[in-house]
Amino acid sequence: MSTTHRAFPRTFAAAGVLLLSATTAAVLPPNTAFAAERESVTTHSGATTEQERSRIDAYWTPERMKLAGAMVPEITPVPEDDNTPDDPRPLPANTPDPGATWTHGGAVNRSVGRLFFTFSDGYDGSCTATVVTSANRSTAITAAHCLRGVGAAATDATWNHNLYFVPGYRNGTKPLGGFSVKEAATSSRWDADPGRTTSADVAVAGYDTGILVVNPSAEGRRIADVTGSQRIAFTMPAEDEFVHTFGYPKDRLNNPDAKYAGSRMIHCAGPARPGPQAPLLWGESCDMSHGASGGPHLAQFDTRTGTGTVVGVTTTSEDLAGGPADTLYATRLGDSAHRLYAWAQGRAA
Repeated sequence: MSTTHRAFPRTFAAAGVLLLSATTAAVLPPNTAFAAERESVTTHSGATTEQERSRIDAYWTPERMKLAGAMVPEITPVPEDDNTPDDPRPLPANTPDPGATWTHGGAVNRSVGRLFFTFSDGYDGSCTATVVTSANRSTAITAAHCLRGVGAAATDATWNHNLYFVPGYRNGTKPLGGFSVKEAATSSRWDADPGRTTSADVAVAGYDTGILVVNPSAEGRRIADVTGSQRIAFTMPAEDEFVHTFGYPKDRLNNPDAKYAGSRMIHCAGPARPGPQAPLLWGESCDMSHGASGGPHLAQFDTRTGTGTVVGVTTTSEDLAGGPADTLYATRLGDSAHRLYAWAQGRAA
């Protein structure tokens, strides 16, 4: 994975996994840059009217979804469908998986999906998000960098637009429909001055969690009633805990030799370990990258039912956190994420 950077909006348009050179990442001790600042929840309104919801739904056509994340979508071929056959047999428990199309169905096939958005420069991108159990039955979790960049919260260009969640996304289709986002929230750490603080600084310090309050379906159903949900926990990580990771990587849009084009949900599994250069981030062996950001890292995952507990969301690869090649690291959910989750539960969809 390259660590070369273009201007900020285009980097994220192509990415969906936060990138930074290991040298730069190593100079920021965890949390010290924010130790004296009080943290709070920063929120942003999305689609709050029926007209806006309908506009966003119409915007995300099959072709536009398939090409979300292409650096030059005007000349990028629409990727071929991933027609890997489904396998109804459950994956044996605690089977390591460095990366493969998820074919085993279950609840995860409904509660996890592809999160689409448009950057302030007009280009489209995508990440991954998960519906989690909540009082309002309308809450999804992703990475903060999938929602915004560093900067003043009141500046509209800081935030991504046209947020649209497609649970169970598959080959340009919306098996369970598409859901616009009513409100989004991140830690106030992202409100920092971009001249002094980068998105990677915030991520290394453990604040790369974003929360979504999702609008009901066109039929008026709350998303968790349509998709089901995954449990969520805010606990300390344990080294070598076996974790399953899901996401929608899409590198092949910009690199014909890459493995994934965002067509299907990809699965990895293995023991979790902290990043040598970012110890607040924990990862497993996995070949996912751009587009997998925000995807769930699930502990206590039952391969027969496809249910588990979200304990983290994908932030980066070894380029930022160090460690072996093909390692996918999560921002583990702690007090900061719990604060966001508590805010979301109190919001009506």
